[in-house]
Amino acid sequence: MNAAPAPARNDKSAVVDAAMRVLSENGLPGLSMRRIADELDVQVSALYWHFPNKQALLAAVSDRIVGDADATSGSEGIAAADAEVVAARLRDRLLAHRDGAEIVSSSLALGLLSLPAHVDLARAGRELGLDDAAAETAADTVVHYVIGYTFHEQQRLYAAVVGAADASVDLAPGQVDERGGSFDAGLRMIVAGIRATAGVS
Repeated sequence: MNAAPAPARNDKSAVVDAAMRVLSENGLPGLSMRRIADELDVQVSALYWHFPNKQALLAAVSDRIVGDADATSGSEGIAAADAEVVAARLRDRLLAHRDGAEIVSSSLALGLLSLPAHVDLARAGRELGLDDAAAETAADTVVHYVIGYTFHEQQRLYAAVVGAADASVDLAPGQVDERGGSFDAGLRMIVAGIRATAGVS
C-alpha cells in the first residue's frame, strides 16, 4: 500500500493569502506570525523559508492590498487630470482591507514598498511642467494625503464598531466618505496647488 502523498509546500503566495485572511478576521494587531502559521497548519519557522521577517511579510501584504490600484503604470503616460483618479483608486483599495492604510503606510515608511501610483502621480506632475524634484514632491504629497485620510477613516470606523467612539459624533460605518465629500474636496485643493506651482491655471 502506497503512503499518502506529502502535502505540497506552501509558496509565498499561499502565505500572503493566509495573512490576508488573518488580517480580515483580526486586524493588524492580531496579525501575528503564529496565527498565520496556524492558518496554514504549519510551524512558525516554515514562514521564514519565504520571508526573512514579519516586516517583509507585511510588505507583501501591502503589495497585495494596493493590488491593481495602479493599473495605469507602465503606460505611455497619464493625463494630469487623471491624478485625482489614481488617488481615488488607491484610497478604494486601502478601504477594501481592514487596517489597509496603516499597513501600507508602515511598509512605505520602511522603504519596503514601491507604489506604482506614486510613479503615475510624479509623471502627471512632469506633464504639467514640474521639474523632477517638484514632481516627486507633488506625488509624495498626494500619496501621504490619501493614506493619512484613509487611516483616519478606518480608525473612526473601528472605534464605532467597538463602541470606543465619542457618542456625540456620528461614526456609523455607513458614513464613510464616498469620494463626494471632504476627501474629494481636499484632494482638489492639493491638485489645484500643484497646478498653480506648475503655472497651470
